[in-house]
Amino acid sequence: MIYVLTPEQMRAVDAAAVEQVGTNKLMRNAGRRIAKRLRALAKPGTRIVAFAGPGNNGGDAFAALAELAPEYDCTVAADPATQGSEARDAARARAKKAGVSIVALPADEDKARALLENAVGVDGMFGTGARLPLPEAYRHLARALDGRERAVLAIDIPSGIDALTGAVSNDAVRATLTVTLAAAKPGLLLEPAREYVGELWLARIGIDDALLAAQPRTFATLDNAEFMKLLPRRAADTDKRAAGAPLIIAGSAQFPGAAVLCARSAARAGAGYVTVATSSSAAGILRTHLVEQVVVALADDAQPEAVAQELLDISKHNGAVAIGPGLGLDDRTGDIFRLFLEKNQLPVVVDASGLFHLSKHLDLLRGKPCVVTPHAGEFARLSGRGTIAPGTRVERIMEFVDRTGITTLLKGSDTLIYDGTTVHINPTGTNALATAGTGDVLTGIIATLLAQGLSPVDAARAGAYWHGLAGQYAATERRIGVVAGDVIDALGEALPG
Repeated sequence: MIYVLTPEQMRAVDAAAVEQVGTNKLMRNAGRRIAKRLRALAKPGTRIVAFAGPGNNGGDAFAALAELAPEYDCTVAADPATQGSEARDAARARAKKAGVSIVALPADEDKARALLENAVGVDGMFGTGARLPLPEAYRHLARALDGRERAVLAIDIPSGIDALTGAVSNDAVRATLTVTLAAAKPGLLLEPAREYVGELWLARIGIDDALLAAQPRTFATLDNAEFMKLLPRRAADTDKRAAGAPLIIAGSAQFPGAAVLCARSAARAGAGYVTVATSSSAAGILRTHLVEQVVVALADDAQPEAVAQELLDISKHNGAVAIGPGLGLDDRTGDIFRLFLEKNQLPVVVDASGLFHLSKHLDLLRGKPCVVTPHAGEFARLSGRGTIAPGTRVERIMEFVDRTGITTLLKGSDTLIYDGTTVHINPTGTNALATAGTGDVLTGIIATLLAQGLSPVDAARAGAYWHGLAGQYAATERRIGVVAGDVIDALGEALPG
């Protein structure tokens, strides 16, 4: 399990771990884990240059290079006037004994870049407790540690980003990879810092899991193992409806494709029986594309009450409902949608046009098992609080859910899921998902997971994780031009293990 701790929580854990294990042992363990990643990053003989800060983050840099010298050509640049902790001083002594060259910090950016020439860079300047902006004496060093120019490993967190909010200073380190210690920090997973983290590795350094688990679960994320535990398994005697039978209310004459993508996605996510209810003007088009799914035509001229009742009757054979992809924005469609929701008791996921019709009627979902999946623009309307300002995504989703009681998945490169208890940050995904229809794919996945018995928050976080994995897989198969259908086709192949 990956623990995600705020800087304050991490400080409490560190203090308790020092009492149990001792700072020296923790720093030695950290050094070994960091050295392991450096060995994977560069072959023996490579120059490795670390910039060490005044605290224990700098001590970890000394400890790591002490493990690598003399197999690697190692240099640590540090302020010679620093009065460090006993553990940091011990790590420095080990590094010096191992043959690490210890020099003063370069005085300007040109000298820093010269020192880093033909070397792997290591950012050991500031850890999770640092405040922004960086001290003036270190800003030029951070600018020189640029993963776009050379391989750069950041220890715990790239210097110049906020470990809690993900805010980035003007002089932040841009890492190739980050080795975060003991637990992930929210800022590593949030934009804009996420773009500075590079590949993220979690290093266990000997802190008892009980200390980590004792902290409030304010933030969380999934890894492959936890995701696979969430994913429902078919029993040997499962019939097609018990395998998952979502009802998808979607599509219109103008936007039939969204319903097709949602239905196909639901099926590829493991549903045994997918029903699509759509307007009669769109049903013919859907039937030409959906062979394995059942398409029910809803009369275009029937009264909203009659159509809503028909949907309620159909839903008696389903386990969950998805509403929204490609629906019309007219008043009649909105009336049908709201009349249905008033009496529906099934778990429901609402997306796209459904969010438009729901924006002034959030009370229809209060107290019911549901999840809404807006992108930032839809959330601005749905929340009634306008555009999301940079750096306020966590604050905004928490305010909305605490006010409405509706589990929410806020889409983005750092997709957030919140149910009033824990903010789940999705770690998977790729910019290849920035294409029309991928939101409809996500809705289909979540609908199936709801129909298979997952709670709204678990269906949302597992769905987002799987969707991101499929996007990543599709992007490896097609370097350019990934479309929503590619993501659907990748769902099976993208499963871990």
